[in-house]
Amino acid sequence: MQSIFSFIHSHLLQGQKVMLMTVIGRDGSSPGKQGFKMAVASDGTFTGSIGGGVMEHRLSEQARRLLKQPDLPAPFIVFQDHDPEAKDNRSGMICSGGQTIAFIPLTQQELAVVRQILDAVEKEEKGVMALTEKGIAFRKGEELTVPTESQILSESRWEYKQQLGMPDTLYIFGGGHVGLALSKIFSHLDFKIVLFDNRNGLNTFEENRFAHEKQVVRYTEVTGLVPEGFNVYVVIVTFAHKSDEQVLEQMLGKDLKYLGLMGSAKKIETIFGNLKKKGFTDEQLSKVHAPIGFPINSETPAEIAVSIAAEIIAVKNGAK
Repeated sequence: MQSIFSFIHSHLLQGQKVMLMTVIGRDGSSPGKQGFKMAVASDGTFTGSIGGGVMEHRLSEQARRLLKQPDLPAPFIVFQDHDPEAKDNRSGMICSGGQTIAFIPLTQQELAVVRQILDAVEKEEKGVMALTEKGIAFRKGEELTVPTESQILSESRWEYKQQLGMPDTLYIFGGGHVGLALSKIFSHLDFKIVLFDNRNGLNTFEENRFAHEKQVVRYTEVTGLVPEGFNVYVVIVTFAHKSDEQVLEQMLGKDLKYLGLMGSAKKIETIFGNLKKKGFTDEQLSKVHAPIGFPINSETPAEIAVSIAAEIIAVKNGAK
């Protein structure tokens, strides 16, 4: 997101025109997920992706042709059907499903709005970006209950909204080897990373250059350190079952996108049993991903981190 709007902002400052393409609707197994973006500048350069393949090449070429015209078109949408037998709007891909892409032409007239959007992303200032048949807008301070919303009534009436200033955030409890490996992986996955540990001078905690924030805390006092929300992911990988239980107890009542606990089946059974005695229900405990991660026989910290990352990505993307 930041790189897309940095690209747009820099090219508009140079007096160029830019076409922003955004996937605002998705059906079936379309490769372009809602929210995917691609920007094409009038000098021919581009960044981002709307799903790849022959479809992306053809639509980016269409954007280049439009940018060469003296007068840019009004914003419009294009539906692409990935069924090779489709009679209309065939994308050229064979993965089934379909996607709707909004084309938003941008000139220096939109520079101020683009700057607002870029500031919101960089400074984590809450607001909503809106794309409609009228163009691009930013509504400072607004908040959605989901990352994106889309409504396509017709080719001439549509709206796509995206929450800004609220990045997907991974809160890691445990600054040991697994916490370090997790931080490294998620630094490539467009997540903000917040790391906690209760040990001063821990070498893996000190060496962690991937976390955006690090804090030494008391594991008995972490409730207020983690907010609720659709963008909040929590991983518990502390060095002891007692601290795991302390942290988990404080996270169970929160509305989180993901909550995972590392440990053997026996350890999980013991911790869950203790929490049930304290009044927590099977329904509450069923929301915990435990043992954490996909079962890939992972053994090393790096392998464990890969299994956890895969599970979190699956939850993030709504995989069943």
